[in-house]
Amino acid sequence: MEENNDKEYCLEVWGDLACFTRPEFKVERMSYEVITPSAARNIFQAIFWKPAFNWIVTKIEVLNPIKWTNIMRNEVHGRFTSRTKHIYIEDNRTQRNSYMLKDVRYRIYAKLHFIPVEERKFKDMKRMPGDDEAPQKYNSIFERRASTGQCFTQPYFGIREYVAFFKLIETHKITVKPIDRSADLGIMFYDWDWEHKIDGNPGRIFYHARMNNGVINLPDINFGKEIIRCQH
Repeated sequence: MEENNDKEYCLEVWGDLACFTRPEFKVERMSYEVITPSAARNIFQAIFWKPAFNWIVTKIEVLNPIKWTNIMRNEVHGRFTSRTKHIYIEDNRTQRNSYMLKDVRYRIYAKLHFIPVEERKFKDMKRMPGDDEAPQKYNSIFERRASTGQCFTQPYFGIREYVAFFKLIETHKITVKPIDRSADLGIMFYDWDWEHKIDGNPGRIFYHARMNNGVINLPDINFGKEIIRCQH
């Protein structure tokens, strides 16, 4: 069943710039040292996602040395909401420094976890499952799309203009080793907690990130001892 229901895939991803913003910095953007699990999951979802399965990131390998750069960006001060009719850029322009990563390259491992029809929360998926509804169906679609470079939306590293390029990797053919560095990366954002909301807003999930010889093994989001849930 492991081969079909929880099949693990590996993507090698790279780009010129990346910014995985730390939430404790309110004004200036400050990136984490490595990609966050949620950003890694978003790359897989940009290639292929359906309500019939979830992507579970299991491991991150850092292939390029961690390098930093500083960029000043013009941004809009404020948010566009359903109540906002117009935003005048000239009246809301602000300059902010961004301390980010450059020349990043990772190998990301994730499992395509198939959700049985009776366990899905999307009512339309319960009513109209396909005749070929099985893990193999989605595995083959992802493999075809990832191997040919197809994606529904362009993957990115934290900020949409920081494009992430990708290729599907066969693990038995890997020859490039991760960087020779170990470090305690501290408390890092893991993902949004959609199961526990406050006033309609999801909570946040953090974890204690440790890198051993360039490898970050991620704890189980449901049972990992290093998972920290925050509802504020």
